[in-house]
Amino acid sequence: MAQDFLDNHFLVAMPSLRDPNFQQSVVYVCEHNAGSALGIVINRPSSVVLGDILKQLSISADDPSLTQRPVFQGGPVQTDRGFVIHEPIGAWDSTLKLGALGVTTSRDVLAALARGQGPGHSFVALGYAGWGAGQLETELAANSWLSTPADKRIIFETPVAERWQAAARLIGVDIALLSDDAGHA
Repeated sequence: MAQDFLDNHFLVAMPSLRDPNFQQSVVYVCEHNAGSALGIVINRPSSVVLGDILKQLSISADDPSLTQRPVFQGGPVQTDRGFVIHEPIGAWDSTLKLGALGVTTSRDVLAALARGQGPGHSFVALGYAGWGAGQLETELAANSWLSTPADKRIIFETPVAERWQAAARLIGVDIALLSDDAGHA
């Protein structure tokens, strides 16, 4: 039987998931294979703004409003590591292609954004969510997460406070109607 991997999917936290890093979160899965999984939380803004990151990298922004864009808490692992989810994909130094989206970890995409020459849509996060071999599958089997193919409109167009409910609606679920109690029928 072939393994179903969840690259380019959302993980939607079930109401029963109480881990403070993931409660009511939506995770964009960038990489999932038999050995591990990596994703970026897309609905948890941090106190950091893009200007803070650009200043740290000695990059000046042509558009001052760009410096006020929020940077998100992508997850609890390597919180000093940056990720840019974007479209179109472009030719950045270190990009993982996931359908129509790219996830870039190299400085050049931030420099291009600062010059007004970056991707049309972008989302910046620090840190990521990571799972070891079999860990994500165990959490899915325990009903900690719902999974659904990702929709870029939720990342780029949906207000942050609405992303959890919107991602659940992609699979026809009104998350507000689900019980906080975990269990199996």
